[in-house]
Amino acid sequence: MPNGLIEDPMVFVSIDADGTVNLVAHRSEMGTGSRTTLPMIMADEMEADWDRVNIIQAEGDEPKYGNQNTNGSRSLRHHIQAARKIGGSVRTMLAQAAAEEWGVPVSEVVVSNHTISHAGKSLGFGDLAEKAMALPVPAHEDIDYKSEDEFRYMGKGQVQITDLRDITTGEAVYGADVTLPGMKVAMVARPPVVGGKATSFDADAAMAVPGVVGVHELPYSSLPGGFAPLGGVAVVADNTYAAILGREALNVTWEGGDHAVYNTETFMADMVAEAEKPGVVLREQGDPDGAFANAAKVFTRTYTQDHMAHIPMEPPVALANFTGDALEIWAPVQSPYQARQDAAKAVGLDEANVRVNVTLLGDGFGRKSKGDFVTEAALLSQMVKAPVRVQWTREDDVHHSYYHTASAERIEAALDDTGKVVGWRHNSTAPSILAIFAPDSGHQFPIENGMGHVDMPFDIPNVRMDNGKAMAHTRVGWFRAVSNVPRAWAIGSFVGELAAEQGKDQRTTWLDLIGSPRTVDPVAEGYPETFWNYGEPAEGFKIQTGKLINVLNIAADAAGYGKELPEGEGIGLAVHRSFVSYVAVAARVKIIDGKVTVPEMHMAIDCGYAANPERIKSQMEGASVMGMTVAQHSGITFKDGAVQQSNFYDYDVARSTNYPNNVQVHIVPHGFAEHSTGVGEPGVPPVSPAIANAIFEAQGKRLRHLPMGETI
Repeated sequence: MPNGLIEDPMVFVSIDADGTVNLVAHRSEMGTGSRTTLPMIMADEMEADWDRVNIIQAEGDEPKYGNQNTNGSRSLRHHIQAARKIGGSVRTMLAQAAAEEWGVPVSEVVVSNHTISHAGKSLGFGDLAEKAMALPVPAHEDIDYKSEDEFRYMGKGQVQITDLRDITTGEAVYGADVTLPGMKVAMVARPPVVGGKATSFDADAAMAVPGVVGVHELPYSSLPGGFAPLGGVAVVADNTYAAILGREALNVTWEGGDHAVYNTETFMADMVAEAEKPGVVLREQGDPDGAFANAAKVFTRTYTQDHMAHIPMEPPVALANFTGDALEIWAPVQSPYQARQDAAKAVGLDEANVRVNVTLLGDGFGRKSKGDFVTEAALLSQMVKAPVRVQWTREDDVHHSYYHTASAERIEAALDDTGKVVGWRHNSTAPSILAIFAPDSGHQFPIENGMGHVDMPFDIPNVRMDNGKAMAHTRVGWFRAVSNVPRAWAIGSFVGELAAEQGKDQRTTWLDLIGSPRTVDPVAEGYPETFWNYGEPAEGFKIQTGKLINVLNIAADAAGYGKELPEGEGIGLAVHRSFVSYVAVAARVKIIDGKVTVPEMHMAIDCGYAANPERIKSQMEGASVMGMTVAQHSGITFKDGAVQQSNFYDYDVARSTNYPNNVQVHIVPHGFAEHSTGVGEPGVPPVSPAIANAIFEAQGKRLRHLPMGETI
């Protein structure tokens, strides 16, 4: 991780004279619970009373706090040990301060529930705070860490979300809730095509709208533009409505640029054709050519997926106040330090003179790790010499996102005369995220390749994984679970089809392909040297196929897979490893007059030690909703380079009317010795193939394109 981990308690902990413990949350809160869980771990190891803990949100400052980019399902995975060390350090320092105060051996001092005691004497945390925090920070080996049975909060699932009351009473502060005296509101007309520019606009008409105070053109960008704004024409006004009306009055004429050639229909056909050809080989094991040449049968299918937008319920928004020699920002961002660096560069300030305050995020899903909207606010505040809030509408968000990639996934299986799969080829063709950062090679890069493609864990002797070529014509960015979504969709659907082709049930086919429980060594099995294991060393986090088998059986058994169902119903299975966790989904589908409903879903997850079971459960429940959105609704298409969708009426999400009434989350129990792994994203990928397999079981229709729609 850039800027790594900081384990200094002086950075993350302060104790007031009244005993209040202030803990810094340096990760952004967007519903994952990181603002609760990491401080909870500090408090547990510190022996602090949670009712006397105050959470302070860190500003964007990675040299001080360490990595703050809240993505990749790694907040707990990477920081659980650091949080324990911070809390354990403070407890050790409090005990040492008490021992010095009383002149007793530190080994006889007890720290428990906000109290330090010895032989009938006791002091509160506040009584010793100044003395304790002046002591040297103990080394790791000098901290007497709690044993698992001593945990007060960890693993219990009893600590509520820190901001629960504020969220439920409407007092929580999100991006658009922050105001400043003299603040203006800006709406930006952006190019409909990436790399486009305005050739004309009517500034006078916009200025004639009551409340509009200025019209400003922002600098344009194209690919590779990183997180730079697209540019466009901004209307600045005294209020949001005036800014909206002013933008409508601009009557902008746009020049399309190089990417106006982008049309989904032809591009998808080109990707499918590319996926059918040999590509750049990423992983080769055994003799795949020989296996296919000598196969008794070759089974081939191609699966496709449209681009997807994140559509967080809170659209992008940022407030900036440029004062000449300093810039302060308030925004719901996943990567506040990156936003700080980008804004500083845009306005010509040293980053030391820029502060980014992080509000709560009304969803993120990867969209808010790109701070283009923050830079827009910074530039406009500099231009108008006043605080400016840039507010995106839902249409802005749909039209100008960093979209999940579109893809074509072609899978071939070579079967011997007994029906056993002896060869496997998978060509994954998709525009790459890397195209926003560097000249586009047309091929996916190691991080994308490591998400369910080169790390395919089946026990098959002859394997080839390759990439086709697909150039990016829009901004492609990370989306919840990233490239795992199309890979799980393709592989999970293929397994379901293979099962039907062979007259087997889905579970049997999954288990046949996975093979016996084993530890997969990426080096020994021909994985590329650039294999990306979600930022973890492959030798320490090898693929455990036994965990895949276990979660598959848990979900299938809980759903009653194999039992006879009424006509028009079916259960689909899928299992996938991502972010070093293992998730299986068993989805029950019911089809009435062609409408697909999913009344029940069972999700089993093995994510190592469950530090906060309630947050794991809520993340998986949320993943079921987003997975259904991916399966049935999420399709961004382009015509002449521009997005064709606009709002929820033509880019819908899973709603309460079609959301499963019964979602059961089954967490595989582990002790603390089992490292905690990712939770925020791994639940999404297996949902769509499970639903597709269930639809086939219910009605015999096979769908191979995402989104599938609600009716068939």
